Amino acid sequence: MRLCLLVLGCVIAASAWPVDQLSVRDHGINGWFVPQREGGLRWIGKAEAERQLEYYEAQEALEGRLSTNTVNFYLYTLQNPTTGQQIKATQASIDGSFFNPKNPTRITIHGWNSNYKDGVNTRIADAWFQYGDYNMIAVDWLRGRSLEYATSVAGAPGAGKKIAALVDFLVEGYGMSLDTLEIVGFSLGAHVAGHTAKQVNSGKVGKIVGLDPASPLISYSKTEKRLSSDDALYVESIQTNGAILGFGQPIGKAAFYMNGGRSQPGCGIDITGSCSHTRAVLYYVEALLWNNFPSMKCESTADANKNNCGNTYSSVLMGATINFFVAEGIFYVPVNKESPYGLGEVNNGGESTTAAPEVTSTTDNGEDESTTVVSTSTTTGKPEESTTEEPEEDSTTNKKPEESSTTTEQPEDSTTTTGEPEDSTTEAPEETTTEEPEETSPSDTEDSTTEEPEEFSDLPTTMRLIRKFFPNLQYLSLHGNPICPDGLELQPFSTYLRYDYEYYSNYIAQSLSKLKFLDHGLVQRTYKYESFPIKNYNGKQLIQTTSV
Repeated sequence: MRLCLLVLGCVIAASAWPVDQLSVRDHGINGWFVPQREGGLRWIGKAEAERQLEYYEAQEALEGRLSTNTVNFYLYTLQNPTTGQQIKATQASIDGSFFNPKNPTRITIHGWNSNYKDGVNTRIADAWFQYGDYNMIAVDWLRGRSLEYATSVAGAPGAGKKIAALVDFLVEGYGMSLDTLEIVGFSLGAHVAGHTAKQVNSGKVGKIVGLDPASPLISYSKTEKRLSSDDALYVESIQTNGAILGFGQPIGKAAFYMNGGRSQPGCGIDITGSCSHTRAVLYYVEALLWNNFPSMKCESTADANKNNCGNTYSSVLMGATINFFVAEGIFYVPVNKESPYGLGEVNNGGESTTAAPEVTSTTDNGEDESTTVVSTSTTTGKPEESTTEEPEEDSTTNKKPEESSTTTEQPEDSTTTTGEPEDSTTEAPEETTTEEPEETSPSDTEDSTTEEPEEFSDLPTTMRLIRKFFPNLQYLSLHGNPICPDGLELQPFSTYLRYDYEYYSNYIAQSLSKLKFLDHGLVQRTYKYESFPIKNYNGKQLIQTTSV
């Protein structure tokens, strides 16, 4: 009887508590598990979190007028691949650096409790340099090192504003291409990338890659306060820890759920989620180096979480540069416990076919595994941007890098969330050389201004080849294709990218040997082309000789 009275008393007492204290802690719904500087996570209810953010945002607005939200930029190129030049949005600074607007530009942004020297920036820069010279700009936003995570969240828009100002300066003053600009942000840095793109005034940013965009204290429904799919022409999210530090919902136009997007194999008992969270960086770097992450198209996020997306790979590879044109939706990506993490063939460009790898599917605890055999035929390729020639000696070799006197000390290592990714043994494999296709004579040489055709020993994708010489090409005609079988009609170039891209890239890339073009100097610089000396593929002429 006494026991019954005791239980009844407990029930009555509990019923008098506020409802939110009894409800289940649903991360991202009624609160968040927020990372702490000393390590670990702390639960903060939604009401308390919103009060904190309102306070810090008000402080940020006040301090923003005093320019205390410091953001520094460090430029890396093939001329200075290991020591960054600090640059500013001034003519003297840019002219005194190795910045070359003819080369593609990449901007990398670290997450909370980190800095520009961490693995996010250095690993990504090294990976891109495998393809040639790039303007790799590493962002160091000091608000990202605040003791309180909430302070960094509140400072993200201000940091994005300063990055956007640099982007506008480079576009308007030096002709940097926005179309080929790619901004890569890890964790909270992914949202800084979104805030950057939202505040660029010179046009639309080409591409943003969000490496497991942070979820603590960021509401999915408030797209104005996070990275969203419409911030750039193409937004890709690589999601690895949706249960704790990252988002479970899709962020990008193409959202890749690695091992289901919650936990990653090889991380063991990952209580804080930091191991799974930082794997996003390693996966992205490996994708740049090796193009080895085949994916499966999913109907929903729930299907991606449960690996319920069929047993056949799609033609989309996670991290592939051509995803800009062909990837949209939700994808499940199987991964290994250690490098190589991807299940596709390890290669660094060129045509490659992946044949029936074993897919390792790991449950949320990162321990139990089941194996499924799937088959695929996947085409991979190098980035499509032109790896342009190095700057002429008289414009670069005499430049003296500006010495930075404002570099802050690197913070102490933390066991929490967004620091430097774990060491990886990933190394770029030796590049194999492919036999150069036979040369054929140009069919049209009547214009004396025609430039000499450039030879190619490796033509990995149609996109990379044609875009290199015709950056503004709008129309193309192919013989023997389903869109236009007789090859007499010109079709929008983008049509070919949306329609069976794998088919075209597979046989056209193997067949083109030389390319010759005429620049007719149109006002809009829409290039005309006269002839493509080519070989045949199964008796079919591949590219129609015509003019645009």
